[in-house]
Amino acid sequence: MKIISYNINGIRAAATKNFLDWLKNEDPDMVCLQEVKALPAQIPDIIVVLEQLGYHNYWFPAEKKGYSGVAIFSKIKPNHVEYGCGEEWIDQEGRILRADFDAFSLMSVYLPSGSSGEDRQAKKYEFMKFFDTYTENLRITYPNLIISGDYNICHTAIDIHNPKTNANSSGFLPEEREWMELFLNNGFIDTFRYFNKDPHQYTWWSFRANSRAKNLGWRIDYHLATKPMLDRLKQVRILPDVVHSDHCPVLLELNA
Repeated sequence: MKIISYNINGIRAAATKNFLDWLKNEDPDMVCLQEVKALPAQIPDIIVVLEQLGYHNYWFPAEKKGYSGVAIFSKIKPNHVEYGCGEEWIDQEGRILRADFDAFSLMSVYLPSGSSGEDRQAKKYEFMKFFDTYTENLRITYPNLIISGDYNICHTAIDIHNPKTNANSSGFLPEEREWMELFLNNGFIDTFRYFNKDPHQYTWWSFRANSRAKNLGWRIDYHLATKPMLDRLKQVRILPDVVHSDHCPVLLELNA
């Protein structure tokens, strides 16, 4: 089984860059998108193509148009889809969507960025604190859980191109990295690092200074899996040559 997580930075913009053709050729079983930046009513042609490709598709957009929003596509129909998490401001920003299947549950998540200033950084910390409790409770009912998405955090120095210069940058702050460490230690696996310890493996690049061509990036997109999923993990690959966004997809393969 192939599961892709991808911050698409606008589904409509990505569609003009042959995203749907790429999706057809890649043929994943499930897809978690972040920053879809669209309401389903705004993209009927895209939804038609997704259905033609065999995907049940579920959308949880932000209330603010052209902002945030997550989606899940699956060739297997879920038993249940949970829209949001019950925390009003998080749900208004369209940041959490979960689909439950027989063997596991899959979540598409988009953590806030704090790069625009102190107010948003404070909201990011608020999200992180909430998410600890939310996922801990969730795992009681759904122990086989994969949380895929854009966490807007580089876990360690190996996950960012210049850790010294970015030591005070949102996304690599000590408090954020400590939270990620504790989150993982509380029962999650960073599936990419489980298979790949190599440096210079990134999932996001700034549009500035030709960063992507120079591979001056950050690894902020993850498939985190609960430990009961360990035996099902087959491989994880970052796909940096796929260019529909300032992010790239991350592919997780599971054993049957």
